[in-house]
Amino acid sequence: MSPPIAPVGWSRWLVPPAALSIHLSIGQAYAWSVFKPPLEDALGLSGTQSALPFQLGIVMLGLSAAFGGTLVERRGPRWAMTVALVCFSSGFLLSALGAATGQFWLIILGYGFVGGIGLGIGYISPVSTLIKWFPDRPGMATGIAIMGFGGGALIASPWSAQMLESFGSDTSGIALAFLVHGLSYAVFMLLGVLLVRVPRPPAEESAAGRTTAPVGPRVSARQALRTPQFWLLWVVLCTNVTAGIGILEKAAPMISDFFADTSAPVSATAAAGFVALLSAANMAGRIGWSSTSDLIGRKNIYRVYLGAGVLMYALIALVGSSSKPLFVLCALVILSFYGGGFATIPAYLKDLFGTYQVGAIHGRLLTAWSTAGVLGPLIVNWIADRQEEAGKGGAELYSTSLLIMMALLAVGFVANELVRPVDPSHQLDAVPAQKGASDVRQQQSESA
Repeated sequence: MSPPIAPVGWSRWLVPPAALSIHLSIGQAYAWSVFKPPLEDALGLSGTQSALPFQLGIVMLGLSAAFGGTLVERRGPRWAMTVALVCFSSGFLLSALGAATGQFWLIILGYGFVGGIGLGIGYISPVSTLIKWFPDRPGMATGIAIMGFGGGALIASPWSAQMLESFGSDTSGIALAFLVHGLSYAVFMLLGVLLVRVPRPPAEESAAGRTTAPVGPRVSARQALRTPQFWLLWVVLCTNVTAGIGILEKAAPMISDFFADTSAPVSATAAAGFVALLSAANMAGRIGWSSTSDLIGRKNIYRVYLGAGVLMYALIALVGSSSKPLFVLCALVILSFYGGGFATIPAYLKDLFGTYQVGAIHGRLLTAWSTAGVLGPLIVNWIADRQEEAGKGGAELYSTSLLIMMALLAVGFVANELVRPVDPSHQLDAVPAQKGASDVRQQQSESA
């Protein structure tokens, strides 16, 4: 499947909607917490166990993005979007079978492993293409597309809750909900597959007076791994994601626990609405904060994400349980930073390494998301389970987790401060001669 080249006169503003159709679909992953309570009741699972499909899905997202990044660069966005469609939808169908038969391992395999591959390939499928279409506004361009991943739960959360209410929250009802998800998302993702285009060759673009050719440094994905900048950004992304994903994965039960012993407890419907609100903040942060980064710079915007994030967690830990509006507000700000961090990182990579293999570099960096996808839910769920076993309840279930998240954000803040421009010796045209011409050709072939 060759990449579809845009015809003369093609509007670059048609590319973000194609990306959105993919990201809005795979963004359903952020609504997983709606399925946690029904699965726990129907299959007798603990909070830690019910998080396994989500955790494995995020792990596979990072791994498939890392190992498939170069392949996505080579074969183009249409191939990648097709693979994402098949894997993501098949994951739901396998999960439906697992729920119908009461086999939780099938849900883990389907939603986590197979669906997770669709998450990773789908997530990176439009990034390089968007940056090449919008070299003048990379933060805004990637923010428009990646906000779909954050906004997916805004649609999926109430939709899933309504289906569980209509079909029932037993195994057969959950199975039917998974089935509807799989079929519906397949149709919606197909729109992106048919619509996406890549820019015309640079010579033709220049003749037409357009500027979509790669600019800035030219660092290969292989060489980027040898720079300290890559690993500093890995730490930045990992800490920011860990701090956000721990709340997001357990959002519905968390707000219920925080206010369970108050005069105004949170109902299941209201908890699902809270998940939708978090999704809206996640989505708004992806376009709002990433666009702001085009104005104030990537390092400065990450100072906001990480520094202000510590303050938000401190407020939740100290006074969150005494004020529902304050708890909700702080959580919304944290999730806006979480989403903004995802949307800004491709532009940060473009600034440091150029557009040459930015999609492949981005894919490798997403292994930080895999790590965070395990750490965040594990920290929150494991500590909450232990606290519950010790006879504690309410906000006390999460006090230790909140302190850990504050420490992680502080580590990320320091890592961001250490980021400097990439040394010119790492650029493709400056590869040391002793590596030999064959090594240079191998690096160049990665983006062929």
